[in-house]
Amino acid sequence: MQRGLVWLPLLAIFIGLAWSGWNEYQKVEAYRLWAQGFENAKYDILSVLGIQDQEITFGTPRRQGLIERQTFSLNDIAGIRLLVNDQIVDLANLPNKGQAIIEFLGKAQTTSYKIPFTDIELAAKWTDYLQKKLAS
Repeated sequence: MQRGLVWLPLLAIFIGLAWSGWNEYQKVEAYRLWAQGFENAKYDILSVLGIQDQEITFGTPRRQGLIERQTFSLNDIAGIRLLVNDQIVDLANLPNKGQAIIEFLGKAQTTSYKIPFTDIELAAKWTDYLQKKLAS
């Protein structure tokens, strides 16, 4: 009886981990199907991003698919910058820690789009890629 009571919490932890893994797998599968329509796409636990020609689509990944989906054109964007902890950073001198966000500044000064990233280096690569695409 005592051994059973010791193993019961471990069984609960195992079930929780299995559910968490299945949940994340479902998100990645939904992203994979969604990303097929784009020339370049990224998956992150905070957001997904897809680019096709000059159109950028982003949102939050969930098992059922993408939620909070937004689409805009690079033709309507005046600038792209990388923010870490809400501070503008230089792509050549990245900090080690912090919350990375790519910010798209619209030509209309009231328009701004923010896409969060968990990895600063990946956000810097995407910022560089998108700045080059904006310039072309």
